[in-house]
Amino acid sequence: MTRPDLNLLVTLDVLLQEGNVTRAGERLNLSPSAMSRALARLRMTTGDPLLVRAGRGLVPTPHALELRERVGQLVQEAEAALGPPETVDLAGLVKTFTLRTSDGFVESFGPDLVSRVCEKAPGVRLRFMQKVNTDVASLRDGTTDLEIGVVDKTNEVRTEPLFTDHFVGVIRMGHPLTRARITPVRYASGSHIRVSRRGVERGAIDDALRPYGMERQIAVIVGGFAAALALARTSDLIATVPERHTSNLRADMHTFPLPFPTPEITVSMLWHPRLEVDPAHRWLRACVRRVCTDSDVGVTLASPKALS
Repeated sequence: MTRPDLNLLVTLDVLLQEGNVTRAGERLNLSPSAMSRALARLRMTTGDPLLVRAGRGLVPTPHALELRERVGQLVQEAEAALGPPETVDLAGLVKTFTLRTSDGFVESFGPDLVSRVCEKAPGVRLRFMQKVNTDVASLRDGTTDLEIGVVDKTNEVRTEPLFTDHFVGVIRMGHPLTRARITPVRYASGSHIRVSRRGVERGAIDDALRPYGMERQIAVIVGGFAAALALARTSDLIATVPERHTSNLRADMHTFPLPFPTPEITVSMLWHPRLEVDPAHRWLRACVRRVCTDSDVGVTLASPKALS
């Protein structure tokens, strides 16, 4: 069985609304002759004349009158299905979003994000999952809706930078390092905590120290910033962590600028392309973006001069 040309639905809808071939052609940007040919095809397809001559105009047949409302609804539904997603009803939205992040992000930005989401969409629940690797498989299979972190090169997912961050040193109050100016030598000679999800012993900070001919003494390797700062808070160990990412975690601790240049890091959000235009997901991304923009999580660092 030959399938009918569904494009004729739009033509039929306009013809039945106008009851005039010329006016219908103007709305569809078709010439009168092209519209006449379209009407002939519609008559053949439906087996009904649809519009018949009455004086100088055309009048619909009984079958055309029956079709008018149905065809109009079909065209509206098709346009809605093929058009951009509608705006989401936040008040009625019931959904759980899974975000894969570091512990530092949850501590620093989580409270504001939860507050913003609950205020606008009380039926939405946020599930924060620990980011243990840089694999995007969870975004691909849909178990994660949004990921926050430093981006590895990938063409598979969408990314958007949220903010830049830089490393700072963190020690307990009253630590011996606070008694004099912190130099590269004094920094490197202490006992350090290395943060690495994969347990790697050396990283960007060690690379930055290498031109000075120095090397950190790594006493402990942990998988996250929260663990590093918890250890530094109750010992003489030195933690080196991103400033903005760990603002709340560093409360009641001494934070100092590193006495040598280190590379900045860019924290981004990542999502799968299939969620690019989803209204609810776009709203979630806007919430994360706003929280990271509005949050003033930085602190005034003690300068090396002030410690001399």
